[in-house]
Amino acid sequence: MSSWHPSVCPHDCPSVCALEVEKRADGRLGKVRGSLRNAYTAGVVCAKVARYHERFHHPERLAYPLRRKGPKGSGAFERISWEDALDAIAEGLTRAEQRFGPETVWPYWYAGTMGLVQRDGIQRLTHVKKYSRFKSTICVMLSDTGFKAGHGLRWGVPATEIGEHSEVIVVWGCNPVHTHVNLMSHIARARKERGAKLVVVDPYRSATAEQADLHLPLRPGTDGALACGVMHVLFAEGLADRDYLARFSDVPDELERHLRSRTPEWAAAITGLEPAEIVAFARLWGSTRRAFLRLGYGFTRSRNGAANMHAASCLPVVTGAWAHAGGGALYNFGDLYRFDKTMIEGLDAVDPSVRLLDQSQIGPILVGDAEALQGGPPVTALLVQNTNPVAIAPDLGKVHRGFARDDLFVAVHEQFMTDTARMADIVLPATMFLEHADIYSAAAHPTIQIHKAIFAPYAECRPNHVVICELAKRLGAEHPGFLMSEWELIDDLCRRSGWPDAETIHAAGGWEVLPDFATAHHLAGFPTPDGRFRFAPDWASLGARGHLMPKLPDHMPATDEITPEKPYRLVAAPSRQFLNSTFTEMPTSLKREERPTALLHPATMARLGLEDGDLVRLGNERGSVLVHAKARPGQHRGTIVVESIWPNRYWVEGVGINLLLGADPAPPNGGAAIHDTAVWLEPVEAAPPAAVAEALATA
Repeated sequence: MSSWHPSVCPHDCPSVCALEVEKRADGRLGKVRGSLRNAYTAGVVCAKVARYHERFHHPERLAYPLRRKGPKGSGAFERISWEDALDAIAEGLTRAEQRFGPETVWPYWYAGTMGLVQRDGIQRLTHVKKYSRFKSTICVMLSDTGFKAGHGLRWGVPATEIGEHSEVIVVWGCNPVHTHVNLMSHIARARKERGAKLVVVDPYRSATAEQADLHLPLRPGTDGALACGVMHVLFAEGLADRDYLARFSDVPDELERHLRSRTPEWAAAITGLEPAEIVAFARLWGSTRRAFLRLGYGFTRSRNGAANMHAASCLPVVTGAWAHAGGGALYNFGDLYRFDKTMIEGLDAVDPSVRLLDQSQIGPILVGDAEALQGGPPVTALLVQNTNPVAIAPDLGKVHRGFARDDLFVAVHEQFMTDTARMADIVLPATMFLEHADIYSAAAHPTIQIHKAIFAPYAECRPNHVVICELAKRLGAEHPGFLMSEWELIDDLCRRSGWPDAETIHAAGGWEVLPDFATAHHLAGFPTPDGRFRFAPDWASLGARGHLMPKLPDHMPATDEITPEKPYRLVAAPSRQFLNSTFTEMPTSLKREERPTALLHPATMARLGLEDGDLVRLGNERGSVLVHAKARPGQHRGTIVVESIWPNRYWVEGVGINLLLGADPAPPNGGAAIHDTAVWLEPVEAAPPAAVAEALATA
């Protein structure tokens, strides 16, 4: 007889869904469904997680440790024992350290799992061994910085208030139909019960935009101009809450004077929207105080993303929406968890003099860029967990050249033979979330959740925590965290952080960290030194290049602008069936995504004489890629959208769209500008090579 077990989705998504998992009588994974124990999940789960059995029982899942026996990238490996594999990794890291010092080793990780033990434990080894530290910039650095600039800390109004109270919902900088579908269930309730209006701000006609009452397809990187144009109307037409502004913001009068020249016409010239669209949006937002703003990670994809996030986040302050049920904003609840990760990350062993290498600049780092290396030694050894940089990192040409170096030792702990694993010297098989314990926080809801293992590890797979502890023994790294079990680390984290013990939280089905309505809505003030929202942020305190930021909300002209040679802007957006490069191995996901595709405005297609399915070449100074084109109405005419991160083998020339993306850090504190890319486009009369056609057909 089948049994059902509580679980938590570990994947890199704001929802971090509470799950119910079926363990069949034959011991295999059956159905996966959303749980009602979490009010945000509300019984909803995305399609890709619902069919997780495809991934969990996939025939190509890594089962045993492997050692490379052919050239790098050849895919030629031989099976070895765990002892031999761990010894080989320890020897490779030690040889590198003996030659260049510990900073030559760079443990490289990210969010393949969002579990704090299995994701972040690699940092404990980093800190104890004094390896090069890891600066996380590829996803949220710009948006985090922009939100904190005004609000001080990251939290907001629970999305459950949308369904209960909101009358206007604005989704800005995200596509929840693809990236956190649970949000749409709360929006649907508000629309059904109260006729709430949905506005989507997005450069293209995303799946979320298709459901909107108003879609604003602005030019990429012009969000700040739109926000200023909207605020101009709010002040000019008496829709601003001046009493709220006087009590809860820093310089409202200075802001109003500043915005007098930021008219809808001014904003329209920058954004590509019509002035009437901007006015209509402003009036809709100002028509109710029960207006909810969902801010997403799309802001972190432009060089001016921090400024854009700050500008957009001003809207509910100007109208005083924060003071009302169903009003205010949500970006991320991260600063409510107050986790003390001393044991998990080895924070008591951090040496701030050890260099901090930028995750987004792995390409420049591996090809020896002196500035990216901060004048230190070359990186000659990588230990990789939970990420796939050979497919997903920006400036992918440099990443590929770097990984191909003969003097670079690479060990990868993975679930599948990813593009990065194919470049490794040693590959270790990793467990999936159903096979180990972990603790999770979320961005989209304020709940701590804990998961216990439901299945025994597949074949010889081992959890990240076990691998890090075994390597620590061989490398002479000593710390109490290496002697603790997964559960002991979880319990230690809870107790250190002032939360109930792990068993209590697990038995309760999760633990809410948002204390009350007043805290969520900042009714006693914002979490800034003076309790006021900052229209004029202290950018200098938020990054070394704070001096480049605008004093007040504004359009910051720092993006990769079009030229006659590069007349289009590229947006590399998330797909519905993949999650970065996760789920790209699942047959159903591959079938539904079909193939890498460039979405163009129909007028652009007609002008170039293109039909759906024609090959086009996109390029810039970093290189070029071949991809099939498809018409997509409703997006800005100068914008090209390529959804998803396909494995490199599915691209016509064996390298994906991230070849075109820059890795240069954006102000004030770094961050990769994933959507901030100017490109040229030209039609191509050619068929894809047989290998690509065969790969797609097989998928």
